[in-house]
Amino acid sequence: MTFEEYAHARAPALMRLARLLTGDEHRAEDLVQDALAKAYARWGRISKLEQPDLYVRRVLVNAHHSWWRRRSSHELSVLTVAEQPEPDAAHEVVERDALWRLVRELPAKQRTVIVLRYYEDLDDATIAGILDCSAGTVRTHAKRALDALRHREPMGAR
Repeated sequence: MTFEEYAHARAPALMRLARLLTGDEHRAEDLVQDALAKAYARWGRISKLEQPDLYVRRVLVNAHHSWWRRRSSHELSVLTVAEQPEPDAAHEVVERDALWRLVRELPAKQRTVIVLRYYEDLDDATIAGILDCSAGTVRTHAKRALDALRHREPMGAR
């Protein structure tokens, strides 16, 4: 598979992952572009791997974590007013939004594990490969994240 074929086929999934990690559409686009640029430079080696997607996801996750570590990247998100949802779906949207805000408050590694496990539906071994750690470390991050989310769960969800 050529790099162009890979990028065309996987860009939507990489964008979804980046959006979930960053919570920002524009930052997600930049993150995917950076990850694909790095992958392009090493595509000869990456394309020979059994799971090239695992490598590219790792590049994307590492780029996201590096961005958060840089001092200059500490921006404050401002909530925008969205269109009013349908009256019967409003409660569900409010709960989902409140939960997502809690997920975004988690430390970067815990948030990444939650996103990869529950939004990307990846198993612990795959997540461990992406994060370059053991499956036990993935489970520890997941447990701590879930404990934190349960502790801070939105008032309406209790």
